[in-house]
Amino acid sequence: MDFAPTEEQSAAQGLAARIFGDLSTPERLAVAGPATDAELWKELCAAGLTAAVEETGLLGLVLLLEEQGRTTAQVPFAASCVYGLLSVARHGTDEQRERLLPALRDGTAVATGAFPARGGIRAGNTDPDTDADADADGAWRLSGSVPYVPWLRDADLVLVPDREHRLWIVRTGDPGVLTEPVETTAPWSAARLVLDGARGERLGGAGAYEAVLAAARTAFAGLQAGVCAGSLARAVAHVNTREQFGRPLSTKQGVLLRAADAHMDTEAIRVTAYEAAWRYDAGLPYGPQALTAAWWASEAGKRVVHAGQHLHGGTGADLDHPVHRHFLWGRQLDAYLGCGGEVLQELGDSLVKEGTE
Repeated sequence: MDFAPTEEQSAAQGLAARIFGDLSTPERLAVAGPATDAELWKELCAAGLTAAVEETGLLGLVLLLEEQGRTTAQVPFAASCVYGLLSVARHGTDEQRERLLPALRDGTAVATGAFPARGGIRAGNTDPDTDADADADGAWRLSGSVPYVPWLRDADLVLVPDREHRLWIVRTGDPGVLTEPVETTAPWSAARLVLDGARGERLGGAGAYEAVLAAARTAFAGLQAGVCAGSLARAVAHVNTREQFGRPLSTKQGVLLRAADAHMDTEAIRVTAYEAAWRYDAGLPYGPQALTAAWWASEAGKRVVHAGQHLHGGTGADLDHPVHRHFLWGRQLDAYLGCGGEVLQELGDSLVKEGTE
């Protein structure tokens, strides 16, 4: 395994770090509220960072999402790239790639995903008196609801899994597609998705759902690594300057140990995400590795953002302090795509199945 970034990946990461650092400041985030930062999204797309993901792969996306997580930048970067760009590039037909990828590359179209599948979406014909699966024109119809879809308020395309884990592309402006804004822990422009006979375009075949879910877990683990790194950096800066009895808090053994544990947890999230992404790009099996990264992102991520708040003392209880944003994002990512216990059971089941086969 070689996780060393390529020259292109390093250049993209450096550019992302500069753009996020310049435009996703605490002052701008406070003004933005829960909404997406349209100016930042436009700048990222103009710099070619969305299009670059197709060339730098999932590992390149993980590196970029680390930089987003450090600043908790409010843009649909992870969702649009993993559910749109990478999914269409890997699982789409030639015609779908030619039609959909240009707008996803330049950011004029935003994608998201109604993941993971919870068994709520039915695919088939809306007429109960017929056994046909599709309309006369070949279009399938989807019905059901998903209570929470991140970045849905910004999305033009939604990747929707049905009860049988088939993947469908749905356009948010089509008849039968209703979105109802919901507020979540992290300000991700989320909404409830309601489908009532909405047209669905099939993406990929057998195994596509599992592949996209594993890629999404890897990508959001990379985002969590950045969130944790940003939280820890703020905590370190605080304890180095805050004094108690004439000495910086950073000289206290308990503070040092707590920060060291948070650092090791952050590195564990990062390295497991790197391994899963590297295997994805290399065409190797990566399902168990993606689950491992997701487990670390959930369990360790939760510990790190709690430590970040605790190391700030009373300041960490201030809802307007920048470290609180990292806490909110970390807890949102802890539960998204499966919390630690769920992921661990899924990993165990997959290993048992693999051993039996």
